[in-house]
Amino acid sequence: MITVTNVSVNFSGQPLFKDVDLKFTPGNCYGIIGANGAGKTTFLRVLSGDLDPSTGSVSYPSDMRMSVLKQDHFAFEEYTVLDTIIMGNQRLYDIMKEKDALYAKEDFSDEDGIRASELEGEFAELDGWEAESNASRLIQGLGLSQDILYDRMSSLTAKEKVKILLAQALFGDPEIILLDEPTNHLDIQAIDWLEDFLLDYTGLVIVVSHDRHFLNTVCTNIVDVDYGKITMYVGNYEFWYQSSQLMQKMVKDQNKRKEDKIKELQSFIQRFSANKSKSKQATARRKLLDKLSVEEMPASSRRYPYVGFTMDREAGKELLTVENLSKTIDGVKILNNISFRVNKDDKIAFVGENELANTTLFKIITGKMEPDEGTYKWGTTTSQSYFPLDNNAFFDGCDLNLVQWLSQYTEETTETFMRSFLGRMLFSGDDVYKPVKVLSGGEKVRCMLSRMMLFGANILILDQPTNHLDLESITAVNNGLIDFKGNVLFASHDHEFINTIANRIMEITPEGLIDRLSSYDDYIVWRRENGNK
Repeated sequence: MITVTNVSVNFSGQPLFKDVDLKFTPGNCYGIIGANGAGKTTFLRVLSGDLDPSTGSVSYPSDMRMSVLKQDHFAFEEYTVLDTIIMGNQRLYDIMKEKDALYAKEDFSDEDGIRASELEGEFAELDGWEAESNASRLIQGLGLSQDILYDRMSSLTAKEKVKILLAQALFGDPEIILLDEPTNHLDIQAIDWLEDFLLDYTGLVIVVSHDRHFLNTVCTNIVDVDYGKITMYVGNYEFWYQSSQLMQKMVKDQNKRKEDKIKELQSFIQRFSANKSKSKQATARRKLLDKLSVEEMPASSRRYPYVGFTMDREAGKELLTVENLSKTIDGVKILNNISFRVNKDDKIAFVGENELANTTLFKIITGKMEPDEGTYKWGTTTSQSYFPLDNNAFFDGCDLNLVQWLSQYTEETTETFMRSFLGRMLFSGDDVYKPVKVLSGGEKVRCMLSRMMLFGANILILDQPTNHLDLESITAVNNGLIDFKGNVLFASHDHEFINTIANRIMEITPEGLIDRLSSYDDYIVWRRENGNK
């Protein structure tokens, strides 16, 4: 159990959150949610002991071991994969090193023997004899080969390091696990495995995540960081979201009824206060009016941008035909004889581990890259808008402010229009005059989405559009693409995003293209039944 008592955190004299009193109990998984900047990661750091709160305390039993997912992917470069994973249980790792040092001594004394015996006993209690097999089982579950156990971390790719550090956090059956964005950079298979692992786990899990499907699958409780406070709710993310939307609507409806009643009373008072025969009624209504107050909803840090795509014209029957596309990059064949045809109303999700293949295909069909072999052809009535994976070229070294930058992509360049448009995308006040080169990752994504909305294209191509976005913005993009009447081709690792938008799934594999007309959930079932082949 973790007990949080009267915890507050202040930055520069301003409270991020205050007076937090919560209890986290074993057997539950708690999902921490909130807008970007609300304090989710800060609260997790307070829970882990990495950050001291301004007031209050965090406590948990001394016999409970807490494991935290590390974010520094270069902290273990000189260690082997096995050692890095075992460091998830620091005590076990220290025992192993001390044992090795003792047994390596040339002048092994009686005292050394006694100490070695003590260490061997503790080593066995910590399941040290199974450490290698347990580490192997974890990395295999995450989709890595056990052959890398004795490789140095410095030799691994960035994605492999992410999985190793996650295995480190899960190693050795800790009583408490704290995870900050554990699904980032994981493929779907690894996420599925992690979900199953946490569902079987009997300890206490606290996780920060933007992955709605993950939160819905593993969480028993939602911890909402908003309104300058932290509130715990029973249920998964979907239950919290539906409940919060309903509560917001009820408050608004209640306030609307009160506002209407106030207007009615004010009108009566104005009409009859000078009329002696009605003066008593007017006085009574004035007293009633004094008792009525419109409840102000607390100012939420949660803001939803407006994301809506419209077409200048509808496309005809001929949309996109791809025939025998191949592309080799740096000696590696990325695309091998890829062929498909896009049909009317198709919303196609490109899934799988090979992100480079998806990006390469998108670059080719948008004219940003030439294929080695094969052809593609757009229908004459189509118009395309492309959201690239890497948007740095649009912003790096650019001295334009947001208004000037966005004005490049529309004929309607009045400041009133631009400020209104940017306001709907959560750029308000003087924010619209910020140079685009200093924008955050999430702000740049919102700019790119704004650019796409101005084009009026009937075919949208999006490469990982939810990267850098908070849950609110992801939801807005999700709903915008569901409502879009044209065609969509997109790549994503967000399960919920794919499943609610796509009616067709494609996966580029070394053996060729898998093309299934189905929902994403059905596609996963089909892949499992066919041995992921």
